[in-house]
Amino acid sequence: MAKNKSTGVLVRSGAHLELDSHPIDHYERVDRYPAEATEAIQQHVREILRWIGEDPDREGLRRTPERVALALQYLTQGYHQDPRAILEAALFEEDYSEMILVRDIQIYSLCEHHLLPFFGKAHVAYIPNKKIVGLSKIPRVVDVFARRLQVQERLTIQIRDALEEVLQPLGVAVVIEAQHLCMMMRGVEKQHAITTTSAMSGEFLKEATRAEFMRLINGG
Repeated sequence: MAKNKSTGVLVRSGAHLELDSHPIDHYERVDRYPAEATEAIQQHVREILRWIGEDPDREGLRRTPERVALALQYLTQGYHQDPRAILEAALFEEDYSEMILVRDIQIYSLCEHHLLPFFGKAHVAYIPNKKIVGLSKIPRVVDVFARRLQVQERLTIQIRDALEEVLQPLGVAVVIEAQHLCMMMRGVEKQHAITTTSAMSGEFLKEATRAEFMRLINGG
């Protein structure tokens, strides 16, 4: 974490959330869903496998319904998490009124239209109004909303609004850059298209503040 000497902006680069590569027992620790929900998802996955022409009883697919059920529960755990509680757990009074930016926060989410992943990075900034939040809580809030069925546009607004509601800052800015597998694997099949969305409030609606934010997230 470093302070930009020319602007007074507090910048944190590279804060990220890794895509989990743990075995199936890692997912089993997500216990917010009742056992009957897991079983119901498994049964439906078995039926889907049959309808696409597969044999769910062959060796390679025997545990696939279980894996899919547990993975879906893990990837949608944001429905059971409270962004307000996360932020309120690390609020501090501080006489600091310059921009605070956490950039390059990795995002992995599921498009609600096709249940295919979209992934990329978020840049989140706010200007405090005598109240700051622990820096790690910003990526956590991003993850809460990303771990739901989403569209990128709504995800961007939800992150902004959560920070606005709890911190009551002088302004919030959120930019998300993402690639969508629903565009890459199917449909138009455009492999290099990047979708950028933004949501800003308060001081970031002013041209000079907005321009400074955009310069910083682009490495300026």
